[in-house]
Amino acid sequence: MKRYLTTLPLLALLAISSAHADTLLIDRSREKPAIALPVRGQSMQQVQARFGDPGERLEPRGGQKRQWPTINRWVYSQFTVYFEKQKVIDVVANRADANEIGPKPPIR
Repeated sequence: MKRYLTTLPLLALLAISSAHADTLLIDRSREKPAIALPVRGQSMQQVQARFGDPGERLEPRGGQKRQWPTINRWVYSQFTVYFEKQKVIDVVANRADANEIGPKPPIR
């Protein structure tokens, strides 16, 4: 019995070291960004002047009621910008590759 108790931690260590590590988007997003990103409050014109035309402008969402503002989304290669009434409200990092675990792509 004593022999089994001493080998148990060794087996656990081997199991941990042989596990496959996933790349998480949250880990990459905690690193300092390699490029500057749009900041909250910037206008659409300021974002376009600094970062150029987006790769894709997704169809606006919301706006059915006055309380629900229309949200516009611009997709760049490394991030997606969310606008409310012509102003940036959020910027979300895109997945670097298909193996990275992160947010689902925006609804198109």
